[in-house]
Amino acid sequence: MLELNTTRQPGGPPPPLPAPTPPGTEQQAEGAGILLQISMLVLAFVLGHVLRRHKIYYLPEASASLLIGLIVGGLANISNKETSIRGWFNFHEEFFFLFLLPPIIFQSGFSLAPKPFFSNFGAIITFALLGTLIASIVTGVLVYLGGLTYLMYRLPLGESLMFGALISATDPVTVLSIFQELGTDMNLYALVFGESVLNDAVAISLYRTMASVRSNDSSGQNLLLVILSFLETFVGSLSSGVGVGFISALLFKYAGLNVENLHNLESCLFVLFPYFSYMLAEGLGLSGIVSILFTGIVMKRYTFSNLSEKSQHFASAFFHLLSSLAEAFVFIYMGFDIAMEQQSWSHIGFIFFSILFIGVARATNVFSCAYLVNLVRPANRQIPMQHQKALWYSGLRGAMAFALALQAVHDLPDGHGQTIFTATTAIVVLTVLLIGGSTGTMLEALKVVGDGHNGRLGDESFVGTDGSTGPSYDEGTSSGSKLQMTLKEFHSTASLTALDRHYLTPFFTSQNDDENPDEATQNSRRITELEGHE
Repeated sequence: MLELNTTRQPGGPPPPLPAPTPPGTEQQAEGAGILLQISMLVLAFVLGHVLRRHKIYYLPEASASLLIGLIVGGLANISNKETSIRGWFNFHEEFFFLFLLPPIIFQSGFSLAPKPFFSNFGAIITFALLGTLIASIVTGVLVYLGGLTYLMYRLPLGESLMFGALISATDPVTVLSIFQELGTDMNLYALVFGESVLNDAVAISLYRTMASVRSNDSSGQNLLLVILSFLETFVGSLSSGVGVGFISALLFKYAGLNVENLHNLESCLFVLFPYFSYMLAEGLGLSGIVSILFTGIVMKRYTFSNLSEKSQHFASAFFHLLSSLAEAFVFIYMGFDIAMEQQSWSHIGFIFFSILFIGVARATNVFSCAYLVNLVRPANRQIPMQHQKALWYSGLRGAMAFALALQAVHDLPDGHGQTIFTATTAIVVLTVLLIGGSTGTMLEALKVVGDGHNGRLGDESFVGTDGSTGPSYDEGTSSGSKLQMTLKEFHSTASLTALDRHYLTPFFTSQNDDENPDEATQNSRRITELEGHE
């Protein structure tokens, strides 16, 4: 095979210069690419509005955005413009991680409703931490064993665990939008949303830990050291995010920025803090996604109340806008990339069995964690089987799994990364289109929606499954158990709510607007109700 040698030989003529690019051609191509992206975004938002207005649940907004990307990419493939369109639609995973994912993750934490989240905090932590770890390991081991038995494309154990970690990241944005439309049980919504928010952070930490173990050639490394490495990354990132959030709260409390002529400065500083948190964690070798998530939670709880009313309206609208644009673009690009990229469809068995394995892993995750949570709750506060089935069904794969799969293409050699990327994109398309589109039917079949269902979205109180009023998913107690007595004492004297009310809120905020005037009475009633179970 002959190769073109453009180096100048001694005494020979100079190599030919490349043909000059006509003036303005590059700018014209870039403008056409931007126009194409804006056109698809406009179409996605208009189509999403039409679908919502006509209550068409079998094609959610995320599915519509994905289909738009698939159609445009498919048309480009069958035309002679593939190369030029690919140049217009240039996309890098660095852009994905630095500019698209941060506003999505920050908005997830910033829009978190504190009452349902912290009332379900024990269950959410169980599903997000233990559950994601279980799903990751089960998926990775099954993929590895499937390769050993020649059922599917064979991956080494370390790479199988990396695939298990990245594919365990759930993204139920489609399901949650339908939950809101149909008025689903508030506790179920809090569990699905809370798990997905923390699940992304856990999954990316797990993936980076597995990648680090593999790159250091430490497959025989002690399992305890791997777990400690994961906890170091996760806890360090969490601490970084919470610390930045608290610093921002103190700054806006004492800097006196909430005056009429400083609204622009106030808003600019508020917008910069999330990215400061993200870049700080990345610079320290931690997870920026984990950091910015907890920065969002802390800034909404403490910093937000220190802003002027005008800046509060701006911040809420601005981050919601950024998140909506980023989510729509992510799903459009996923569809576009699936149609345009060279996929490893030769390993169709890997895709098929991966789908089966993640279903098994998701079931192991949900039902085992729900069993553990129900062990420490009285009968009227159990997570019902209908909610467990809804949790299992709502485990869609989306932006985070796709982003990590893009990263895996560079992290893994010999086509393994490309195989994982193809399997991940296929799983994302299947779950978003099929599972997302059938969510409404699933909710109706499980009877977790309807006017007669207790504790629907929009209700102020949580209602137990037996009709009793109270925090139905709060950690309950059962008679005669010393562990339950300890949990009850912790709940009544040193809970997160008490710590927040008596110490954190007065210290970090200049006003107490978030406090419900009847909150003390409600807490007293809840504690009395807990004592009644003894």
